Amino acid sequence: MFRRKFWLSLALTVPTLVFSEGLQHILGLGGPRFPGSQYIPAVFGVILFCYGGWVFIAGALAELRSRRPGMMTLIALAILVAFGYSIAVTLGLEGMDFWWELASLITIMLLGHWIEMSAIMAAGNALGELSALLPDEAELLDERGEPSRVAVSALQVGDRVLVRPGASIPVDGSVVDGESDVNEAMLTGESLPAEKRVGSSVVAGSINGMGALTVEVSGTGDETALAGVMRLVAEAQTSKSGAQLLADRAAGWLFYLALAAAAVTLGVWWLILPGDPAFILERVVTVLIIACPHALGLAIPLVAQISTAIGARNGLLVRSRLALEQARSVQVVVFDKTGTLTRGNQIVREVIPAEGGRSADEVLGLAAAVESTAEHPIGRAIVVEAASRGVSRPRAESFEFMAGRGVSAVVDGRRITVASSRVVTERGLMIGTELVLAGRRAVGRSSVFVLDEGDVLGMIVFEDEVRPESAEAVGMLQKGGMRVAMLTGDSYEVGSAVAKELGVAEVFAEVLPGQKADVVKRLQSEGSLVAMVGDGVNDAPALSQADVGIAIGAGTDVAIESAGIVLASSDPRGVAYAMKLSRATYRKMQQNLFWATGYNIVAIPLAAGAAMSLGVVLSPALGAVLMSLSTIVVALNAQLLRLLRLRG
Repeated sequence: MFRRKFWLSLALTVPTLVFSEGLQHILGLGGPRFPGSQYIPAVFGVILFCYGGWVFIAGALAELRSRRPGMMTLIALAILVAFGYSIAVTLGLEGMDFWWELASLITIMLLGHWIEMSAIMAAGNALGELSALLPDEAELLDERGEPSRVAVSALQVGDRVLVRPGASIPVDGSVVDGESDVNEAMLTGESLPAEKRVGSSVVAGSINGMGALTVEVSGTGDETALAGVMRLVAEAQTSKSGAQLLADRAAGWLFYLALAAAAVTLGVWWLILPGDPAFILERVVTVLIIACPHALGLAIPLVAQISTAIGARNGLLVRSRLALEQARSVQVVVFDKTGTLTRGNQIVREVIPAEGGRSADEVLGLAAAVESTAEHPIGRAIVVEAASRGVSRPRAESFEFMAGRGVSAVVDGRRITVASSRVVTERGLMIGTELVLAGRRAVGRSSVFVLDEGDVLGMIVFEDEVRPESAEAVGMLQKGGMRVAMLTGDSYEVGSAVAKELGVAEVFAEVLPGQKADVVKRLQSEGSLVAMVGDGVNDAPALSQADVGIAIGAGTDVAIESAGIVLASSDPRGVAYAMKLSRATYRKMQQNLFWATGYNIVAIPLAAGAAMSLGVVLSPALGAVLMSLSTIVVALNAQLLRLLRLRG
C-alpha cells in the first residue's frame, strides 16, 4: 500500500515542485507559465493530502483514540499545519504557500514507511518459508497398498502415506515401512540428515532422502510440529522486550517534547520576528517533522523480527523476546540431566560374567536371545549392544514375561532368565565376589542378572547415554563466563559420574521434580540470573521459576508453554547459541536506539532555528529528508544482524 501511494504521490509531486512559484523564488529560477498554472500546486497538493496524507491522519486518529500519541500523530500534525496554512495563502492570506513542501513531505514519509514495511516483511519471511515447506498433496495408500494423490488437508490420523525419495514429508507420523535419511534442518537447524527406520518419528516439512518411506499419520495441519514452530515464531514476533517497551515510552515522550519544542519555537520567533508568520510557521513545521520518531519506532521491532527469524533457521524458537533479551545476562545455567545432557535412553555400560563361568560375550548373547522380542528399553539396549559387538544370538523359544521382574526363554534346551536382583533374592541364589563388587560400583544405575535356572551367569549394568555434544555445550558456556550446574533425580554417585565426564562442577542430586524449582530459587537468592534447561515436562515449574526457561529436545513437541526459548533439536549446544544470539541482538538494539534518539537531540534545535546565526536553516523538506535518512540507517544497521553466524 505504501509503495503504491509513494509512486503516485511522486508523480504528483514533480509538477507541484515545477510550478511552485515559492520554490522558484527560493531557488532564483524561472519556471513554465501559462494561464492557471499558479493553481497547479494547490490542486495537486489537495489531491496529495487526501490520497497520500490521509493514511497518516487515520493513524494519528487511532493513536489519539488509544491515548497513545506517537509517530503518526506527529506526522499528521505537520501535514495538517502545512495544508491549512497553504490553503489560507491560496485563498488570499499574505505569505508564501507550502504546497511544494507539503508534497515533498508526504512523498518522503511514504517512502520511509515503504522502506520500513518492506524491511519488516522481509524479516518475517521465515514464516512464509516454513509454510512453503509443506506440500499441498500426499500419496495416500489404500488397503491394498495402492497410492493415490489426495490433498494433505483430507488426511486423517491413522492413514498411511507413501513418501518417495527426495519428496517433502506432508505430515507428522511414524515410519511403518522403509529406511531413509531425512533432512530435518528446517526444524532442528541440524545440517546432517537423521536416519529413519521402522518406528522412527518424522515431521511435516522435512525432506526425504534416497529411500522410500511409508508413514502412518499422527498429525496434520495445525497439529504438526512445523505449525507449532510457526506459532512460536509468530508469538515471538508480536511480543515485546524490555528494550521495545523503552522505545515505545521514548516515542510517547518525544511527542510531548515535540509539542513543547514547537510551542517554544512559536513563542520565541513570534517575539523576534512578529511580522513574518510564514517563517515562524516554517520553523514550527520543521520542528514537528524532525521530531517524528520514525527511526525510533523502527529501531527495536526490526532487530527483534530479524533475530527471531535467525533463531528459527537455527532451531531456536523464541517464544518471548524478553527471555531472549535476558539471556545475554545469564550467570548460571542449570541443566536437567535426563533427556537434556543425556539422551534418556539406556545403553549397556558393562557386562560382568560370573567367576569361572561363561565369557562376557556369551552372557550378552544369551541375554540378547531372551530379549529379542522385548519392547522394554532394557531389553532393546541388550539387543543393540549384542549387535554392535557382533555377538551371535542363539535361537530362543517359549518366551515368558514376568511382570515387574524380567523375561525368560528356552535357549539351547535350558531356561535362561534376564531379571532384576529381586528374582535372585526370591530364588535364594548366591552371587560371587566379582558380581558383588560390580553391584557396588553400579549403585544408582540399572542392572539385571542373567540366570541359567539355578546358576547366576553374570550381570549387565546400564547407564543413561550422554549426548556426544553435551561436553562441548558445557565448555562453550563456561568459556563464556557462566557457571554450569546439573540437576538430577538420580543418586549423587550417578550424577557425579556424569558431571565429571562433562566437566560440570556443581551437582544437585536426588532432586524430585517438585523440588527443582526450589534449587533455581536458591541460586537466584544468591543474586544470580539463572537459566534453566529441561525437557519442558516435569521441569515445567523450574522452567517457569528461572529468569530464562529453555526447553530442549522439543522435536515434535514445540508448544511448551513454560519456556521462553525452545530448542527444536536435542543438541544442548543450542543453549550457547541462544546466548550468542541474545548478545548480538542487544548490541544492535543499543546501536539503533543511540542513533534514533541522538539524531532527534541534535536535529530539533537546528529545526527550531537555534543555529540560524551560523547560516544553518533547515526547511521542512530537508527535515523530512534527514528524518528518512535516519530511518534508512536504522534499517540497514538492523539488516547487518543477518551476517551473524551462530554455529562456529
